[in-house]
Amino acid sequence: MHILYLHQYFSTLSMPGGTRSFQMARRLVGMGHRVTMITSWRQDDGRKEWFVTNEDGIEVHWLPVPYSNHMSYGERIKAFIKFAVGAKKRAVQVGGDVVFATSTPLTIAIPGVFASRKLKIPMVFEVRDLWPELPIAIGALKNPLVQRAAFAMEAWAYRNSEAVVALSPGMREGVLKTGYPSERVAVIPNSSDNSDFEVDPAVGKAWRATKSWLGDRPLITYPGTFGKINGVGYMVDLATALLKVAPEVRVFLLGDGMEKSLIRDKAAAAGVLDVNLFMEDRVPKKDMPGVLAASDIVCSLFVDMKEMQANSANKFFDTLAAGKPILLNYGGWQAEIVERAGCGLVTWKRDFEEAARMIAQRLDDKDWLDETGRAAKRIGNELFDRDVLAKQLSEVLLAAADRCGSRASGIASGDYSRV
Repeated sequence: MHILYLHQYFSTLSMPGGTRSFQMARRLVGMGHRVTMITSWRQDDGRKEWFVTNEDGIEVHWLPVPYSNHMSYGERIKAFIKFAVGAKKRAVQVGGDVVFATSTPLTIAIPGVFASRKLKIPMVFEVRDLWPELPIAIGALKNPLVQRAAFAMEAWAYRNSEAVVALSPGMREGVLKTGYPSERVAVIPNSSDNSDFEVDPAVGKAWRATKSWLGDRPLITYPGTFGKINGVGYMVDLATALLKVAPEVRVFLLGDGMEKSLIRDKAAAAGVLDVNLFMEDRVPKKDMPGVLAASDIVCSLFVDMKEMQANSANKFFDTLAAGKPILLNYGGWQAEIVERAGCGLVTWKRDFEEAARMIAQRLDDKDWLDETGRAAKRIGNELFDRDVLAKQLSEVLLAAADRCGSRASGIASGDYSRV
Protein backbone atom coordinates (compact mmCIF):
# COMPACT_ATOMS: atom_id res chain seq x y z
CA MET A 1 0.00 0.00 0.00
CA HIS A 2 0.97 3.66 -0.20
CA ILE A 3 1.74 5.07 3.26
CA LEU A 4 1.53 8.83 3.66
CA TYR A 5 3.92 9.32 6.58
CA LEU A 6 3.84 12.71 8.35
CA HIS A 7 6.65 13.62 10.75
CA GLN A 8 7.92 17.15 11.25
CA TYR A 9 11.26 16.01 12.72
CA PHE A 10 12.25 13.25 10.28
CA SER A 11 16.03 12.63 10.27
CA THR A 12 18.27 10.32 8.26
CA LEU A 13 21.44 8.64 9.50
CA SER A 14 23.51 11.52 8.13
CA MET A 15 21.67 13.96 10.41
CA PRO A 16 21.69 14.36 14.20
CA GLY A 17 18.61 13.32 16.13
CA GLY A 18 16.28 10.38 16.45
CA THR A 19 15.78 8.16 13.43
CA ARG A 20 12.72 6.08 14.37
CA SER A 21 10.73 7.32 11.37
CA PHE A 22 13.62 6.71 8.96
CA GLN A 23 14.29 3.22 10.31
CA MET A 24 10.61 2.27 10.29
CA ALA A 25 9.95 3.79 6.86
CA ARG A 26 12.86 2.08 5.14
CA ARG A 27 11.74 -1.26 6.56
CA LEU A 28 8.19 -0.63 5.35
CA VAL A 29 9.67 0.01 1.90
CA GLY A 30 11.54 -3.27 2.21
CA MET A 31 8.24 -5.04 2.86
CA GLY A 32 6.91 -3.77 -0.45
CA HIS A 33 5.02 -0.67 0.65
CA ARG A 34 5.43 2.70 -0.99
CA VAL A 35 6.29 5.35 1.63
CA THR A 36 6.07 9.10 1.12
CA MET A 37 7.40 11.20 3.98
CA ILE A 38 6.17 14.77 4.56
CA THR A 39 8.62 16.59 6.82
CA SER A 40 10.47 19.84 7.48
CA TRP A 41 13.92 21.03 6.45
CA ARG A 42 15.10 22.57 9.71
CA GLN A 43 18.37 24.19 8.63
CA ASP A 44 18.11 27.95 8.12
CA ASP A 45 20.08 27.89 4.85
CA GLY A 46 17.96 30.15 2.68
CA ARG A 47 15.69 27.49 1.18
CA LYS A 48 12.08 28.62 0.84
CA GLU A 49 10.26 26.06 -1.30
CA TRP A 50 9.42 22.37 -1.07
CA PHE A 51 12.02 19.96 -2.43
CA VAL A 52 12.07 16.17 -2.78
CA THR A 53 14.78 13.58 -2.14
CA ASN A 54 14.96 9.80 -2.07
CA GLU A 55 16.30 8.32 1.16
CA ASP A 56 16.74 4.52 1.02
CA GLY A 57 13.64 4.19 -1.14
CA ILE A 58 11.59 6.68 0.91
CA GLU A 59 10.26 9.62 -1.13
CA VAL A 60 10.84 12.57 1.19
CA HIS A 61 9.13 15.93 0.72
CA TRP A 62 10.90 18.68 2.70
CA LEU A 63 9.30 22.01 3.63
CA PRO A 64 11.87 24.58 4.84
CA VAL A 65 10.82 25.53 8.39
CA PRO A 66 13.88 26.50 10.49
CA TYR A 67 13.86 24.86 13.92
CA SER A 68 16.35 24.19 16.71
CA ASN A 69 16.40 23.18 20.34
CA HIS A 70 17.64 26.67 21.16
CA MET A 71 14.31 28.25 20.21
CA SER A 72 11.94 29.63 22.82
CA TYR A 73 8.65 27.81 23.32
CA GLY A 74 6.85 30.60 21.48
CA GLU A 75 9.17 30.29 18.49
CA ARG A 76 8.66 26.54 18.46
CA ILE A 77 4.88 26.87 18.41
CA LYS A 78 5.16 29.22 15.42
CA ALA A 79 7.29 26.60 13.63
CA PHE A 80 4.74 23.89 14.47
CA ILE A 81 1.89 25.90 12.99
CA LYS A 82 3.85 26.93 9.89
CA PHE A 83 4.67 23.32 9.09
CA ALA A 84 1.14 22.09 9.84
CA VAL A 85 -0.37 24.62 7.45
CA GLY A 86 2.17 23.93 4.70
CA ALA A 87 1.93 20.16 5.04
CA LYS A 88 -1.88 20.08 4.64
CA LYS A 89 -1.87 20.89 0.93
CA ARG A 90 1.20 18.79 0.15
CA ALA A 91 -0.23 15.71 1.84
CA VAL A 92 -3.41 15.90 -0.23
CA GLN A 93 -1.39 16.37 -3.43
CA VAL A 94 0.73 13.28 -2.68
CA GLY A 95 -2.18 11.02 -1.66
CA GLY A 96 -1.97 7.47 -0.33
CA ASP A 97 -3.91 4.53 1.11
CA VAL A 98 -3.39 5.41 4.78
CA VAL A 99 -2.08 8.43 6.71
CA PHE A 100 0.45 7.75 9.46
CA ALA A 101 0.97 10.92 11.51
CA THR A 102 3.57 10.83 14.25
CA SER A 103 3.91 13.36 17.06
CA THR A 104 5.50 15.34 18.55
CA PRO A 105 4.37 18.03 18.00
CA LEU A 106 0.67 17.45 18.48
CA THR A 107 -0.02 19.86 15.62
CA ILE A 108 0.96 17.09 13.19
CA ALA A 109 -2.69 16.05 13.58
CA ILE A 110 -3.75 19.11 11.55
CA PRO A 111 -2.35 17.94 8.18
CA GLY A 112 -3.04 14.33 9.17
CA VAL A 113 -6.75 14.78 9.74
CA PHE A 114 -7.08 17.17 6.81
CA ALA A 115 -5.49 14.67 4.40
CA SER A 116 -7.48 11.78 5.86
CA ARG A 117 -10.78 13.59 5.26
CA LYS A 118 -9.92 15.00 1.85
CA LEU A 119 -8.56 11.72 0.51
CA LYS A 120 -11.17 9.59 2.35
CA ILE A 121 -8.48 7.33 3.81
CA PRO A 122 -7.86 6.31 7.45
CA MET A 123 -5.37 7.98 9.75
CA VAL A 124 -3.21 6.18 12.30
CA PHE A 125 -1.81 8.52 14.93
CA GLU A 126 1.45 7.81 16.76
CA VAL A 127 1.95 9.17 20.29
CA ARG A 128 5.61 9.75 21.14
CA ASP A 129 5.09 11.83 24.28
CA LEU A 130 2.20 12.54 26.60
CA TRP A 131 1.07 15.79 25.01
CA PRO A 132 -0.21 18.14 26.29
CA GLU A 133 0.38 16.74 29.81
CA LEU A 134 4.16 16.94 29.48
CA PRO A 135 4.56 20.55 28.24
CA ILE A 136 2.06 21.63 30.90
CA ALA A 137 4.01 19.82 33.62
CA ILE A 138 7.29 21.51 32.69
CA GLY A 139 5.70 24.94 32.38
CA ALA A 140 5.89 25.27 28.59
CA LEU A 141 2.11 25.74 28.31
CA LYS A 142 1.07 28.05 31.14
CA ASN A 143 -1.90 29.88 29.63
CA PRO A 144 -5.15 28.11 30.66
CA LEU A 145 -6.74 28.90 27.30
CA VAL A 146 -3.79 27.40 25.44
CA GLN A 147 -3.93 24.35 27.70
CA ARG A 148 -7.61 23.81 26.96
CA ALA A 149 -6.93 24.22 23.25
CA ALA A 150 -4.15 21.62 23.46
CA PHE A 151 -6.40 19.11 25.22
CA ALA A 152 -9.09 19.78 22.61
CA MET A 153 -6.60 19.12 19.80
CA GLU A 154 -5.50 15.89 21.48
CA ALA A 155 -9.11 14.67 21.70
CA TRP A 156 -9.73 15.76 18.10
CA ALA A 157 -6.67 13.85 16.88
CA TYR A 158 -7.78 10.64 18.59
CA ARG A 159 -11.39 11.06 17.49
CA ASN A 160 -10.26 11.19 13.88
CA SER A 161 -7.87 8.22 14.13
CA GLU A 162 -8.71 4.69 13.09
CA ALA A 163 -5.96 3.49 15.44
CA VAL A 164 -3.35 4.92 17.78
CA VAL A 165 0.24 3.70 18.19
CA ALA A 166 1.71 4.41 21.64
CA LEU A 167 5.45 4.19 22.31
CA SER A 168 5.13 2.85 25.86
CA PRO A 169 2.58 1.28 28.20
CA GLY A 170 2.35 4.58 30.08
CA MET A 171 1.55 6.47 26.88
CA ARG A 172 -1.13 3.89 26.12
CA GLU A 173 -2.69 4.57 29.52
CA GLY A 174 -2.60 8.30 28.76
CA VAL A 175 -4.51 7.69 25.53
CA LEU A 176 -7.08 5.48 27.26
CA LYS A 177 -7.75 8.18 29.88
CA THR A 178 -9.27 10.28 27.11
CA GLY A 179 -11.88 7.59 26.52
CA TYR A 180 -10.30 6.19 23.37
CA PRO A 181 -11.15 2.46 22.87
CA SER A 182 -8.45 0.17 24.26
CA GLU A 183 -8.73 -2.31 21.37
CA ARG A 184 -7.67 0.42 18.96
CA VAL A 185 -4.38 1.21 20.71
CA ALA A 186 -1.20 -0.71 19.82
CA VAL A 187 2.00 -0.36 21.86
CA ILE A 188 5.04 -0.29 19.56
CA PRO A 189 7.96 1.16 21.54
CA ASN A 190 11.10 2.74 20.23
CA SER A 191 13.41 0.07 18.96
CA SER A 192 16.94 -1.29 18.90
CA ASP A 193 18.75 -1.15 15.55
CA ASN A 194 20.80 -4.14 16.58
CA SER A 195 22.80 -4.70 13.40
CA ASP A 196 23.69 -0.99 13.09
CA PHE A 197 25.34 -0.98 16.51
CA GLU A 198 27.28 -4.21 16.09
CA VAL A 199 30.66 -2.64 15.38
CA ASP A 200 34.20 -3.90 15.77
CA PRO A 201 35.72 -2.90 19.14
CA ALA A 202 38.46 -1.24 17.11
CA VAL A 203 35.93 1.44 16.11
CA GLY A 204 35.50 2.40 19.75
CA LYS A 205 39.25 2.39 20.32
CA ALA A 206 39.78 4.61 17.30
CA TRP A 207 37.21 7.09 18.62
CA ARG A 208 38.91 7.10 22.03
CA ALA A 209 42.23 7.85 20.36
CA THR A 210 40.83 11.15 19.10
CA LYS A 211 40.22 12.39 22.66
CA SER A 212 43.37 13.50 24.46
CA TRP A 213 41.46 13.68 27.76
CA LEU A 214 40.25 10.08 27.63
CA GLY A 215 42.86 7.44 26.94
CA ASP A 216 41.95 4.15 28.67
CA ARG A 217 39.98 5.80 31.46
CA PRO A 218 36.42 4.68 32.29
CA LEU A 219 33.83 6.63 30.29
CA ILE A 220 30.22 7.52 31.13
CA THR A 221 28.38 9.07 28.17
CA TYR A 222 25.18 11.06 27.89
CA PRO A 223 24.20 11.39 24.20
CA GLY A 224 21.13 13.52 23.72
CA THR A 225 19.24 16.76 24.04
CA PHE A 226 20.08 19.46 26.59
CA GLY A 227 16.46 20.45 27.14
CA LYS A 228 14.53 21.42 30.22
CA ILE A 229 12.90 18.00 30.52
CA ASN A 230 16.24 16.18 30.21
CA GLY A 231 17.79 17.66 33.33
CA VAL A 232 21.36 17.20 32.10
CA GLY A 233 22.58 19.26 35.05
CA TYR A 234 22.33 15.93 36.87
CA MET A 235 25.57 14.89 35.18
CA VAL A 236 27.41 17.92 36.55
CA ASP A 237 26.44 16.99 40.10
CA LEU A 238 27.37 13.38 39.42
CA ALA A 239 30.75 14.41 37.98
CA THR A 240 31.39 16.54 41.08
CA ALA A 241 30.74 13.54 43.31
CA LEU A 242 32.80 11.22 41.08
CA LEU A 243 35.77 13.59 41.20
CA LYS A 244 36.06 12.83 44.92
CA VAL A 245 35.72 9.04 44.82
CA ALA A 246 36.94 8.12 41.31
CA PRO A 247 38.82 11.03 39.70
CA GLU A 248 39.90 8.94 36.70
CA VAL A 249 36.32 8.44 35.50
CA ARG A 250 35.40 10.68 32.59
CA VAL A 251 31.89 12.06 32.02
CA PHE A 252 31.05 12.95 28.42
CA LEU A 253 28.04 15.03 27.37
CA LEU A 254 27.30 14.89 23.65
CA GLY A 255 24.47 16.90 22.18
CA ASP A 256 22.75 20.24 21.90
CA GLY A 257 19.77 22.13 23.28
CA MET A 258 18.48 25.28 24.90
CA GLU A 259 20.11 24.53 28.29
CA LYS A 260 23.56 23.59 27.02
CA SER A 261 25.17 26.92 27.91
CA LEU A 262 23.63 26.69 31.39
CA ILE A 263 25.07 23.21 31.83
CA ARG A 264 28.48 24.40 30.69
CA ASP A 265 28.38 27.32 33.13
CA LYS A 266 27.31 25.03 35.96
CA ALA A 267 30.16 22.60 35.19
CA ALA A 268 32.68 25.44 35.11
CA ALA A 269 31.43 26.80 38.43
CA ALA A 270 31.65 23.32 39.97
CA GLY A 271 35.25 22.93 38.80
CA VAL A 272 34.62 19.82 36.71
CA LEU A 273 34.49 21.25 33.16
CA ASP A 274 37.45 19.91 31.16
CA VAL A 275 38.67 18.18 34.32
CA ASN A 276 36.51 15.06 34.48
CA LEU A 277 33.52 16.34 32.51
CA PHE A 278 33.74 17.12 28.78
CA MET A 279 31.16 18.47 26.35
CA GLU A 280 30.86 18.33 22.58
CA ASP A 281 28.26 19.14 19.94
CA ARG A 282 25.92 16.50 18.59
CA VAL A 283 26.99 14.22 15.74
CA PRO A 284 25.15 12.44 12.89
CA LYS A 285 23.36 9.27 13.95
CA LYS A 286 25.69 7.17 11.80
CA ASP A 287 28.56 8.13 14.14
CA MET A 288 26.78 7.05 17.32
CA PRO A 289 27.78 3.34 17.17
CA GLY A 290 31.42 4.36 17.51
CA VAL A 291 30.69 6.68 20.45
CA LEU A 292 28.74 4.01 22.32
CA ALA A 293 31.35 1.37 21.53
CA ALA A 294 33.91 3.58 23.28
CA SER A 295 31.71 4.06 26.35
CA ASP A 296 31.57 1.91 29.45
CA ILE A 297 28.17 3.15 30.66
CA VAL A 298 25.57 5.18 28.71
CA CYS A 299 23.02 7.42 30.43
CA SER A 300 19.40 8.26 29.77
CA LEU A 301 18.23 11.25 31.82
CA PHE A 302 15.01 13.05 32.66
CA VAL A 303 13.82 15.40 35.36
CA ASP A 304 12.03 13.61 38.18
CA MET A 305 8.35 13.94 37.30
CA LYS A 306 5.79 11.20 36.77
CA GLU A 307 4.88 12.48 33.30
CA MET A 308 8.39 11.59 32.09
CA GLN A 309 8.32 7.99 33.31
CA ALA A 310 6.35 6.92 30.25
CA ASN A 311 9.11 8.11 27.89
CA SER A 312 10.56 5.95 25.12
CA ALA A 313 13.90 7.70 24.56
CA ASN A 314 15.98 6.61 21.56
CA LYS A 315 19.19 6.51 23.60
CA PHE A 316 17.80 3.76 25.83
CA PHE A 317 17.28 1.44 22.87
CA ASP A 318 20.53 2.45 21.15
CA THR A 319 22.36 1.48 24.33
CA LEU A 320 20.70 -1.93 24.34
CA ALA A 321 21.64 -2.39 20.67
CA ALA A 322 25.24 -1.46 21.46
CA GLY A 323 25.36 -4.00 24.29
CA LYS A 324 26.35 -1.44 26.91
CA PRO A 325 25.19 -1.01 30.53
CA ILE A 326 22.65 1.78 30.83
CA LEU A 327 22.22 4.23 33.68
CA LEU A 328 18.79 5.75 34.34
CA ASN A 329 18.09 8.52 36.85
CA TYR A 330 14.30 8.11 36.65
CA GLY A 331 11.66 5.51 37.48
CA GLY A 332 9.02 3.94 35.30
CA TRP A 333 8.76 1.07 32.85
CA GLN A 334 12.32 1.36 31.54
CA ALA A 335 13.75 1.33 35.07
CA GLU A 336 11.75 -1.82 35.76
CA ILE A 337 13.26 -3.46 32.67
CA VAL A 338 16.81 -2.47 33.69
CA GLU A 339 16.41 -3.86 37.20
CA ARG A 340 14.60 -7.02 36.11
CA ALA A 341 17.02 -7.83 33.28
CA GLY A 342 20.18 -6.70 35.08
CA CYS A 343 21.26 -4.55 32.14
CA GLY A 344 22.36 -1.42 33.99
CA LEU A 345 21.93 0.87 36.99
CA VAL A 346 19.00 2.91 38.28
CA THR A 347 20.08 5.85 40.43
CA TRP A 348 16.57 7.26 40.87
CA LYS A 349 16.04 8.55 44.44
CA ARG A 350 19.73 8.05 45.30
CA ASP A 351 21.86 11.02 46.34
CA PHE A 352 24.88 11.90 44.20
CA GLU A 353 27.47 10.60 46.64
CA GLU A 354 25.76 7.20 46.85
CA ALA A 355 25.30 7.07 43.08
CA ALA A 356 28.96 8.00 42.50
CA ARG A 357 30.20 5.27 44.83
CA MET A 358 27.97 2.68 43.17
CA ILE A 359 29.08 3.72 39.66
CA ALA A 360 32.76 3.74 40.61
CA GLN A 361 32.43 0.24 42.03
CA ARG A 362 30.71 -1.08 38.91
CA LEU A 363 33.21 0.55 36.55
CA ASP A 364 35.98 -1.24 38.41
CA ASP A 365 34.26 -4.61 37.96
CA LYS A 366 35.01 -5.94 34.45
CA ASP A 367 32.86 -9.03 34.99
CA TRP A 368 29.87 -6.82 35.85
CA LEU A 369 30.44 -4.63 32.80
CA ASP A 370 30.64 -7.65 30.50
CA GLU A 371 27.67 -9.46 32.01
CA THR A 372 25.50 -6.34 32.07
CA GLY A 373 26.43 -5.50 28.48
CA ARG A 374 25.41 -8.98 27.37
CA ALA A 375 22.10 -8.61 29.21
CA ALA A 376 21.48 -5.30 27.44
CA LYS A 377 22.16 -6.87 24.05
CA ARG A 378 19.88 -9.79 24.85
CA ILE A 379 16.98 -7.49 25.79
CA GLY A 380 17.55 -5.42 22.65
CA ASN A 381 17.33 -8.55 20.51
CA GLU A 382 14.49 -10.29 22.32
CA LEU A 383 12.12 -7.41 23.12
CA PHE A 384 12.94 -4.38 21.00
CA ASP A 385 14.36 -5.53 17.67
CA ARG A 386 13.45 -2.92 15.03
CA ASP A 387 12.79 -5.53 12.33
CA VAL A 388 10.13 -7.22 14.47
CA LEU A 389 8.48 -3.98 15.59
CA ALA A 390 8.42 -2.59 12.04
CA LYS A 391 6.42 -5.65 10.99
CA GLN A 392 3.97 -4.93 13.79
CA LEU A 393 3.61 -1.35 12.56
CA SER A 394 2.94 -2.68 9.06
CA GLU A 395 0.18 -4.90 10.49
CA VAL A 396 -1.47 -1.91 12.18
CA LEU A 397 -1.36 0.20 9.02
CA LEU A 398 -2.68 -2.63 6.86
CA ALA A 399 -5.46 -3.29 9.35
CA ALA A 400 -6.46 0.39 9.34
CA ALA A 401 -6.65 0.37 5.54
CA ASP A 402 -8.60 -2.90 5.66
CA ARG A 403 -11.13 -1.50 8.13
CA CYS A 404 -11.82 1.26 5.64
CA GLY A 405 -12.28 -1.22 2.81
CA SER A 406 -9.09 -0.73 0.81
CA ARG A 407 -6.83 -3.65 1.80
CA ALA A 408 -6.92 -7.13 3.34
CA SER A 409 -5.13 -7.76 6.62
CA GLY A 410 -4.77 -10.15 9.53
CA ILE A 411 -6.42 -7.78 12.02
CA ALA A 412 -9.79 -7.51 10.32
CA SER A 413 -11.52 -7.35 13.71
CA GLY A 414 -9.94 -3.96 14.35
CA ASP A 415 -8.40 -5.12 17.65
CA TYR A 416 -5.06 -3.34 17.25
CA SER A 417 -4.12 -4.04 20.86
CA ARG A 418 -3.28 -7.62 19.83
CA VAL A 419 -0.27 -6.38 17.83
